[in-house]
Amino acid sequence: MRIAKTLCTGLAIWACATTAALAGTSKFTDLPGNPGLKSASAIVLDDEGNVIYGKDVDTVRPIASITKMMTAMVILDSGIPLDEKITITKDDRDLIRLTGSRLEYGATLSRREMLLLALMSSENRAATALGRTYPGGMDNFLAHMNRKARALGMSNSHFADPAGLKSENVSTASDLAKMVEAADGYPLITEASTTTRMDVYPYRGRGNLTYGNTNRLLKNKNWDIELSKTGYINEAGRCLVMQANIEGEDVSIVLLNSFGKLTPFGDSNRLRKWMLANS
Repeated sequence: MRIAKTLCTGLAIWACATTAALAGTSKFTDLPGNPGLKSASAIVLDDEGNVIYGKDVDTVRPIASITKMMTAMVILDSGIPLDEKITITKDDRDLIRLTGSRLEYGATLSRREMLLLALMSSENRAATALGRTYPGGMDNFLAHMNRKARALGMSNSHFADPAGLKSENVSTASDLAKMVEAADGYPLITEASTTTRMDVYPYRGRGNLTYGNTNRLLKNKNWDIELSKTGYINEAGRCLVMQANIEGEDVSIVLLNSFGKLTPFGDSNRLRKWMLANS
């Protein structure tokens, strides 16, 4: 998470030391009561990684499009050119859920634009194309996704496709908190996942396509969101991961297996209300 660094000189050293000592104490420590969340699994961590709230944090569940956050990290870790053009082909079709896409065969965008669409608007063909065009192909890409998970200590996680369409993409709330923390170190991921609207031009001689972010809380003035990703397939329910600043403190939020389109957003608001009421 973003941690401010202050240069201390002279008498200011004492003040900085005092601030540092206090920095490890969160106002959200040992909160009473329960936020009454509807999500089956949930975890909230403070800036130091301490658990503010947990519910069924180690149960392995399908994670749907939360997968795309790992896809983005693997792409960025590779150092492959983000300005390289990628063209959508029939190989990028969703033959699992049969979801549609406005990126028709022949649609061409830069790798950076594909990554942005995959994160902000959960574009499945964009995510699949990122994996398909990875050096060594899709199998190598999936191997790197799982290797990255192991490196992050996500011992109960497995990745089976770049878009999260397969129910074999699984993790736990506690594992995903590690992924969210790691993803915060990638400026392009934080930028993409918090962009509310984006225009792209994938077809020569045609106008723009406008995409919106799948996280409606980004438009809520009560929220200061630094990183986010939504997900949904039948097996996973509604999922949401976020990093947000609440009353000056950075917190990580993971919500898995909510039923009802708006439930993750409702749970997020219930969490925030509970935290502020008891801090």
